[in-house]
Amino acid sequence: MIAIIALGQELRGDDGAGLEVVRAWQRAYPSSAALPSIRVEYAGLAGLGLLNWLEGVDHAILVDAVKTTAPSGTLFTLKESDLASFNSGSAFAHGWGVAETLALGRRMGVLEDSLDITLIAVCAAEFTPGVGLSLQVQRALPEATIMLENLVQKFLQT
Repeated sequence: MIAIIALGQELRGDDGAGLEVVRAWQRAYPSSAALPSIRVEYAGLAGLGLLNWLEGVDHAILVDAVKTTAPSGTLFTLKESDLASFNSGSAFAHGWGVAETLALGRRMGVLEDSLDITLIAVCAAEFTPGVGLSLQVQRALPEATIMLENLVQKFLQT
């Protein structure tokens, strides 16, 4: 089972990027999105609830907005082991971050040792209240959608 988890707050500007990437992927790749081996979750306030969505899956793809020094709209992927390197200069847009949640889940034994987690990070800059993504993040959506589909296909083959 592959879990695709879109993280973010639509009412905080670019923080909704993860949600929009997954929606765009579902529109662009409906045959992949409809596979019974894929489960899609939308998490406006994931927090520790993220651990529940990771139960019983082999691969998880998290899609989230991040604050970094990179230009808004920059995309990159991180494996779970890379998340620990996120320091105070770069953080997830919401308080209790993905890295802390996953680390806690591993320490508590809630997450399967074999669970493979990848994050698609969308660098964002605008987190003020209001609906809508910045132009830079909007322009990154097609590439992020392709990145997501490539990961899905990779995991389907394993």
